[in-house]
Amino acid sequence: MEHLLVVGLGNPGSRYAGNRHNIGFMILDALSSKWSLSWKASKKWDEGANTDSKYRVHLLKPLEYMNLSGNAVASLAHTYKIPASQILVVQDEVDLPFGKIKNKIGGGTAGHNGLKDIVTKIGSSDFHRLRFGVGKPEKGHMDVADFVLQNFTSEEKVTLPDLIQESVKKIEDWVGVTGKLIDKTKETL
Repeated sequence: MEHLLVVGLGNPGSRYAGNRHNIGFMILDALSSKWSLSWKASKKWDEGANTDSKYRVHLLKPLEYMNLSGNAVASLAHTYKIPASQILVVQDEVDLPFGKIKNKIGGGTAGHNGLKDIVTKIGSSDFHRLRFGVGKPEKGHMDVADFVLQNFTSEEKVTLPDLIQESVKKIEDWVGVTGKLIDKTKETL
């Protein structure tokens, strides 16, 4: 059975639950709820898996701090022999305005410490990314690191549920397309 890995980035603990930096966790929680999955916790990550198709989709929330996200990703990818091309990382993106959601394959990390650690630990930047725009502070008002560790504003919280559902749909689309590519690749071997 082929494996896909969807990683939601965030920081562990209730203190960070509503932070912009934890949007990856929020989106994976919504996806696991939609798929009726329960999280299986270990000391280093929460994992859920969907086996409703020809391939197994693993959902992963690293439970070490953002800067150490690569440990869990590399461990799970190694265990199931999942190449970077079959990994999707759901992340917060300060270079996009709040609510803008974009897909990307590969490229740099733009200073995102979670992405940097994943690239270092898996040895590749050629994974897929779902970039959720969280905006950035006005110049000179606040450090970006402090900004992403703040909760969404009350205005942002009004549209956040719809944006999370839009992100879930994009993940499901990626799983469908990537799964078809996997099946097609298997046929041509």
